[in-house]
Amino acid sequence: MPRLRLPLVLLLPITLTILLLLLLFMSSPRPRPPTPQPLPCGAAFSDAADGRWVPTPSPAPPPLYSPSCPFHRNAWNCLRNGRPQLAALSWAPNRCGGAVVPRIDAVGFLAAARGRRVGLVGDSLSENLVVALLCALRSADDGARKWKRRGAWRGGYFPRENVVVAYHRAVLLAKYTWQPVEKSKELQKDGIKGTYRVDIDIPADDWVNVTKFYDVLIFNTGHWWNTYKFPIETPLVFYKGGKPIEPPLGMHDGLKVVLKSMASYIEREVPRKTLKLWRTQSPRHFYGGEWDHNGSCVSDRLLEEHELDSWFDPRFGGVNKDARMVNSAIQEALVGTDIQLLNLTYMSEFRADAHPAIWLGKKEAVAVYGQDCMHWCLPGVPDTWVDILAARILHYFLQGKG
Repeated sequence: MPRLRLPLVLLLPITLTILLLLLLFMSSPRPRPPTPQPLPCGAAFSDAADGRWVPTPSPAPPPLYSPSCPFHRNAWNCLRNGRPQLAALSWAPNRCGGAVVPRIDAVGFLAAARGRRVGLVGDSLSENLVVALLCALRSADDGARKWKRRGAWRGGYFPRENVVVAYHRAVLLAKYTWQPVEKSKELQKDGIKGTYRVDIDIPADDWVNVTKFYDVLIFNTGHWWNTYKFPIETPLVFYKGGKPIEPPLGMHDGLKVVLKSMASYIEREVPRKTLKLWRTQSPRHFYGGEWDHNGSCVSDRLLEEHELDSWFDPRFGGVNKDARMVNSAIQEALVGTDIQLLNLTYMSEFRADAHPAIWLGKKEAVAVYGQDCMHWCLPGVPDTWVDILAARILHYFLQGKG
């Protein structure tokens, strides 16, 4: 079959048109990539770890919530329990040029988080944080109601923007089960009543099925990794692949392998688009002894910066050294992952004034449990944690990543 050939009179205009289009394309300005948004005060990784507490700029706004918040927990409701109101203080990161971390805009946060879900997984210090967040957000949606689904220990649903915020209690993150000693002779021999089996490669049932449910996940563990939670007569025994780890691991080495295993699990099972944060330890402020040896934190003053090491540095062996020890293990476990640190330890170390102490809501609580120098009054320090967390989450959403 003969080839079709265009007459020269038609070929020339077509060629000129193509050349003209190419010239127009090459000369037209190309779209510029979006300019990165500056990090708002509170959203940078360093903001909580490099700054100082200052008096809240006047006029100080009232707290976002009152002692009557339905999400509150009695033991942390210091105002209702008779403690004088804490000083109005704000955190001023050095990066922010004298500005303080702005208080969460609850209306704006819910709008930006429309249709999304925020989950916290860990021990009661995560619960301390989630109560502050739930009560703050309720100030923008009085139709909020309690939400306890998918194994959540505590949570809230905010119908105005279809937002869920919930806490899953998993104190070791890994699955652990009680195994009593069955033979009385063994019990008499070494005093062990039983062991807690910790499967380092199996997440606790409380959160294993929610890795793809949340758009933001915040993890913590550490406060239960202590002999006052698991004394010598009821120790932790670590398993991997269904078999005991040999030689047996001590408490701190067990924490390290659990942290690495859980971080690896999170990397595999949580979608990449999910914002994954790991909250560093909340420091304790026992003075004069441990919780069961007359330890106290009835104080109305902040620690000075030069005092922090003597209170918290493991080299001094004090009762409040655990936080920094655990933080070192956390940082090591997260190397090479996309899990971001939410470092709240340093800013909290100053606040020896802000624990429930003796104001626990029950007369017998101090006699039975000692002073609470671990958790925090609400309103209080966790509200500043909320401000920092909100800044980090909002920046993530506004960048289009979540």
